[in-house]
Amino acid sequence: MSEIIEFFSRLNNLEDLIRWGGYTVLAVIVFAESGLLIGFFLPGDSLLVTAGLLASQGYLNIWELWILLSVMAIAGDSVGYYFGKVTGPKIFTREKSILFNKDHLLRAQAFYEKHGGKTIVLARFMPIIRTFAPIIAGVGKMPYRKFVTYNVVGGIGWVTLTLGLGYFLGRVIPDASKYLHWIIIAVIFISISPGVIAWLRNRK
Repeated sequence: MSEIIEFFSRLNNLEDLIRWGGYTVLAVIVFAESGLLIGFFLPGDSLLVTAGLLASQGYLNIWELWILLSVMAIAGDSVGYYFGKVTGPKIFTREKSILFNKDHLLRAQAFYEKHGGKTIVLARFMPIIRTFAPIIAGVGKMPYRKFVTYNVVGGIGWVTLTLGLGYFLGRVIPDASKYLHWIIIAVIFISISPGVIAWLRNRK
């Protein structure tokens, strides 16, 4: 219990969180944020960028990190898919609660219906949608062979780009960790911008 409390107390400082939990914390967060309903509030893009930056400083091995997190991202989406496939439409009838927000699921469903299978790839770069898209694929009984192809491409692509961005910035910017908060803010802004643009279009 003390470790769980410690984990949540460090969520507001990603660099400190990674130094505290190392590969284990990174693997757990990426897995949960990729396909578990309770993981939608966890950091994703900003966490991986921070991990890449720390890897550029020699604190983590970038290749071990890339392999581990790619596997966790793919595995997380697969679990989300099977959860959606097993529970089916029943999850749409649940009332909103602390750990479940049906609005997030419906938003992911609308996005999935608009973009089809490529949603699994596109959703990787969109917070919240990223968590619920594989569940929608399972609910919609998307063939697993088709799903796993998008899942692998999206998972590896997401981890590669976010880790790579952090690693690149850490190598080219002297003392990049001093600007970590600004880097994270920029990453968050870029991550949510597609959702904001879509919302503005719907308003029109």
